[in-house]
Amino acid sequence: MGKVSENKFVGQPILRQIVNIIPREKFDELVIRLGSDKYYKAFFSWDQLIVMLFGIFSRCDSMGEVCDGMRALGGKLNYLGMESSPAKSTAGDALRDRDEELFRLFYFALIAHFSPLLSVSRKKKCRKQGVSFEEFYAFDSSTVTLFSDVMKGVGRNPKGDGKKKGGLKVHMLTDVHADTPRFVKISEAKMHDKNFLQYLNLSEGSMVVFDKAYNYYLQFAKWTRQGVNFVCRLKDNARYEVQEVLHEKKLEKGEHAVYKVEHIHVQYIEKVETGTEGKKKRKKVRQTRTLCLRLVWYRDEQGRKYKFITNNWEITDEEVALIYKNRWSIETGFKKLKQNFQLTYFYSDTENGIKTQVWCTLIAYLLLQVIQTKSESEKAFSTIAALLRMHLISHLDLTWVVTEGRRTYPRRLKSRNKSPTAAQLSLF
Repeated sequence: MGKVSENKFVGQPILRQIVNIIPREKFDELVIRLGSDKYYKAFFSWDQLIVMLFGIFSRCDSMGEVCDGMRALGGKLNYLGMESSPAKSTAGDALRDRDEELFRLFYFALIAHFSPLLSVSRKKKCRKQGVSFEEFYAFDSSTVTLFSDVMKGVGRNPKGDGKKKGGLKVHMLTDVHADTPRFVKISEAKMHDKNFLQYLNLSEGSMVVFDKAYNYYLQFAKWTRQGVNFVCRLKDNARYEVQEVLHEKKLEKGEHAVYKVEHIHVQYIEKVETGTEGKKKRKKVRQTRTLCLRLVWYRDEQGRKYKFITNNWEITDEEVALIYKNRWSIETGFKKLKQNFQLTYFYSDTENGIKTQVWCTLIAYLLLQVIQTKSESEKAFSTIAALLRMHLISHLDLTWVVTEGRRTYPRRLKSRNKSPTAAQLSLF
C-alpha cells in the first residue's frame, strides 16, 4: 500500500482564513467613527486586533510571548497584512491607551452580522423541546480573578499581611436559540448581580431566565407591566403569601415532576412621585406594593427540589421547569470561554487593557462558533479550539481541519523501521 496522497494544503495559513471571516469594512467604519487610529503612526487598530487574536488562539500567557511568537513567523506576517511583529512596549501601550470601546462595539457588530447564521439550528432544537418563545434569553454572570488590585474583587478585606486580589465580573445575556451573547457588561466583581437587570432591553413577549441571585421584585413588576416574561428560582429565605394552591400531587419514589403549584403575593417597595406641577415641588415617596406570581415546585431526577417563580400564567407547569433547564446553556458558554481561552493571564495590568482582552476573547469565541456552524462539524468545541491552536500557522484548509474525522491510514505490509536483530560493534 502506498502513501495517502490526498493534499489538503491551501495558500494561506489557518489564522488568515479565520481573519477572512471578519467583515473588515465594519471594523474600519468604527475606527473612523471613534478615531482610534489618531496619533498612531505604525501600530493601527487592525494590527492590534490581529495581535490579540493570535495571542488568544495560541493561548499565550503574556504580551512578551505574543510578540516573540509573531516575530518567529517571519515572512508569514505578510498573510496577516503586517510588515513586522510589534515591540512588546508598543503593544502594551496600545492596550493601555486605545479605548476598549472600539472592540466592544465591533463585537456587537459581529453578533448582528452573524446572527442569522447562528440562530437557525438551535431554534429548531428548542422548539422540539417545547420552548415556543421566539425571543428566549438566559442571563448570568461569571467572575474572573485578577492578581492585582486593578478592579475591586469580591469578599471582605484580608486580615494580617494578606493582599486582596482584584476581580472582574462578566454579566451576559445570551440568546438561547443562537447560543451567543446579546448583552455583555464588564464590572468590578464586588458589584451585585441584580443591579444589571435594569440595563436589559427586552421586547414585549420575550422570555428571560436566570438564577436566584437575581431576585429583584421591583424589576419583576416593571417587566410584568411591559409584557416581558421571566422564570427564576426563588430564594430560600424569600417571604411571600400563598393565595391559592392551584395544583398538588404526591410523587412516587424516583419520580421527577412538578408536585405543587401556588398563586403567591410578594411585597416590594417602589418610589412614586407625588405632588402637583407648578410651584410645589414633586417629590418621591416610598410605597409598598404587591406583585402576583406563580410558584412552581419541582423535583428532578436526582431528588433535588426547586422552587420557580414566573409572571407567565399561560405556559404549562412542566414548561416552567423546562425553561429553567435551558438556562444551563449560558453556564456551558462560560465554561467554554474559561477552558478554551486564556482568561487566567492578562496582557495588561490596566483596566482598559483587561477589558480589551476580554472583548477580543469574546470575538475569538464568536468566530469559532461561526466556523463550527458553517462547517457543520460534529467535533466538540474544545477539540476545534485545540486543532486551530496546533495548526494556527499551517497552510491547511480550515474546513477540512474542523470537519475531518480521525484519519485511517492503510495498513502496511512491511514495516519501515525494523528492530535490529543483531548488534554490530563499531571499531572506531
